[in-house]
Amino acid sequence: MNIKPLADRVLIEPAAAETKTIGGIIIPDTAKEKPLQGVIMAVGNGTKDEEMVLKEGDRVLYGKYAGTEIEHEGKKYLIMRQSDVVAILG
Repeated sequence: MNIKPLADRVLIEPAAAETKTIGGIIIPDTAKEKPLQGVIMAVGNGTKDEEMVLKEGDRVLYGKYAGTEIEHEGKKYLIMRQSDVVAILG
């Protein structure tokens, strides 16, 4: 991974949105709900006040409007502060 988050930020690969059909009608991507979980791909070093609890490979839940969307090599990622992550999935 060529992207290295700074300070208390993490890089997350969101889980794929599920494709649903209703009576043969395919719902377009714009109408699908965004997933609220993903996998940590990279973490920053933390700050003097906040130790990094998250690590690469953790499956996490995050807030609906958290983070900034970025695209790298054709894949979409979110970059957000560690405090925007609400839970680690076991």
